[in-house]
Amino acid sequence: MINLTVDGIEVKLPEGSTVMQACESVNAEIPIFCFHERLSIAGNCRMCLVEIAGSPKPIASCAFPIAEGMEVITTSKKVKDAREGVMEFLLINHPLDCPICDQGGECDLQDQALYYGRGMSRYSEDKRAVDDKPFGPLIKTAMTRCIHCTRCVRFMDEVAGVHELGAIGRGEDMEIISVAESGLGGELSGNIIDLCPVGALTSAPYAFTARPWELKHTNSIDVLDAIGSSIRIDSKDEKVMRILPRLNEEVNEEWLGDKSRFACDGLANQRLDSPYRKNSKGKLEKCNWDEAFDTIFKKITKFKNNEIAALAIGNSCIESMVTLKDLMSGLNVSNLDSRSELSSLPIKASERCGWLFNPKISGIEKFDSLTIIGSNPRYEAPILESRIRKAWLNSDMSIGRIGGDCMLSYPLIELGSKTSIFDDLLNNSHSYNKVLEASSRPGFIIGEGVINRKDGYGIIGKIRKIAEKYNAFNEEWNGLGFLHTSAGTVGALEVGFVPGNKGKNTTEIINSAHKGKIKFVWLLNTDDCDLDAFSNSFIVYQGHHGDKAAEIADVILPGRAYTEKEATYVNTEGRVQRTQQAVQSPGDSKEDWKIVRAFSSILGKPLPYNNISELRNRIEKINPYLTVENYVINGCLSNIGDPDLKISNHDINPLDINYYMTCPISRFSETMAKCSMQSKKNGKKN
Repeated sequence: MINLTVDGIEVKLPEGSTVMQACESVNAEIPIFCFHERLSIAGNCRMCLVEIAGSPKPIASCAFPIAEGMEVITTSKKVKDAREGVMEFLLINHPLDCPICDQGGECDLQDQALYYGRGMSRYSEDKRAVDDKPFGPLIKTAMTRCIHCTRCVRFMDEVAGVHELGAIGRGEDMEIISVAESGLGGELSGNIIDLCPVGALTSAPYAFTARPWELKHTNSIDVLDAIGSSIRIDSKDEKVMRILPRLNEEVNEEWLGDKSRFACDGLANQRLDSPYRKNSKGKLEKCNWDEAFDTIFKKITKFKNNEIAALAIGNSCIESMVTLKDLMSGLNVSNLDSRSELSSLPIKASERCGWLFNPKISGIEKFDSLTIIGSNPRYEAPILESRIRKAWLNSDMSIGRIGGDCMLSYPLIELGSKTSIFDDLLNNSHSYNKVLEASSRPGFIIGEGVINRKDGYGIIGKIRKIAEKYNAFNEEWNGLGFLHTSAGTVGALEVGFVPGNKGKNTTEIINSAHKGKIKFVWLLNTDDCDLDAFSNSFIVYQGHHGDKAAEIADVILPGRAYTEKEATYVNTEGRVQRTQQAVQSPGDSKEDWKIVRAFSSILGKPLPYNNISELRNRIEKINPYLTVENYVINGCLSNIGDPDLKISNHDINPLDINYYMTCPISRFSETMAKCSMQSKKNGKKN
């Protein structure tokens, strides 16, 4: 430990700490522009100047290491004059356009000019002007405002792993440029908007729509992927204006994927705001709730229980799935599922380690080797991709991949796509065995490219055997992580929205519907399955957007989106999370669980709960931890998969998905449509 004083206060810090860290330890306020604790130190702005006793001039505290006996002064006249001088230089070329700048009210430069500036300008010459740069459909540039802090450059290089930003020129001729003509690549580029301390980089979709002080802030979580990033929903006049990340070290740190951030305009498009039912001509027409329920009642009571099925594949919340499951149980219907076709996920709670991301998202930083199997984290979970890159940068972690050919943000040991690789690894006949042998904490990410295979259960069994062989599947360290793409998957499995006794799974329901044996199907937020199979079935669609299934439904029951309700989700690592209502839902739409509960009364079998508290008491009986927010459910070790099952020779590949179009909200977002077009134009470049 090193001893020093800051403003007369004695401090002890580890060797290698900076003067800024010493100042922060005694709550001395240090102004910054270029420094960010998650990025490398650049020392560009010089705003963090402090005085060191015996030093002829102030030093940049962010880049200066502490030394034994050092005396740091943060409030002297020399420091005050130096900071005023730096601020004066920063403002020399900065345009006076605060009234039209979207950063106004949230601008670090505004705040620090007030506290550390001279209060007047001595500059009378012409200000420089810089051309705006093409950063794509998400980021609006006004590069004349740029103060060259290079936060954006360092973020794209270090966190996103997309090397498309840089600086050219020196002094007054310096500019931040992009080498990409059509805009920035990557799926995390929107984070540079938050990092920019001035108004040089702002949100293009949000431009000129609201001021920060006009917005209502609601803390919530994102449900557009299975990570469950912490977010803040900013709304105005019952409309979601923007979505920003919230700090959560265990999940998303302070980053957010572009889809989660910018797809919010899809919340206002193609919404279901009233019940619909098909008329005698086969066309959907608006109706009231009584008419919709009456139509469903007349149909569902005609069919036998084995002719009825329910699917909840998508971003359904726990409350809605428990209610629908209870409704089906009251009808003695056991044909229900929440898994995709051909899914190999187990259905018993004792085997939950076969569906959880067992090492946890933050646990990725403990890996010393990683094997990605049938997954593409870049498109399936960009936040997870950034964690993997962070772990790779901070260690000598080796990363291997089985299946897929898309570039990721770190170097890979390509193992091919053949299923025979697993036998080679078990038999010690593959060169990659040396990597696993040298690893004390190996990790395995298993994606839906494996989970949703007919022989996926056998592949998972072999992966489990490999993990056991290299001490990655035991009480001390479970390195098997199942990465899902839908926010509702883990929660559905936890509450048991799976086939009951002799019930059919998703594949069997679809096959039976093709044969005319399933005559009534209730689709809860289910749009991504073989909907053609239900062309001869009576379809009840319950959701919030007029997406694929709504087009073929016989009755539509309008639900609420995640920004319009308080609902519980469980992310891919088993973390219980809850959304909060930020805005009112459109028209006559209702919360999903209330819709099902109301219909149960029409059916004459009312469910035993009338409010959210009673419903959560029911959920508590399924698993008491599902009502404890931020609790992480752990899986007990069990023999998941069957390594003795025959495996086909079909290559392993991750899901072929369009990152910007994975759910109804993103599919109806104009911003995501622009991003999708740009991505296709660029050929999904890295």
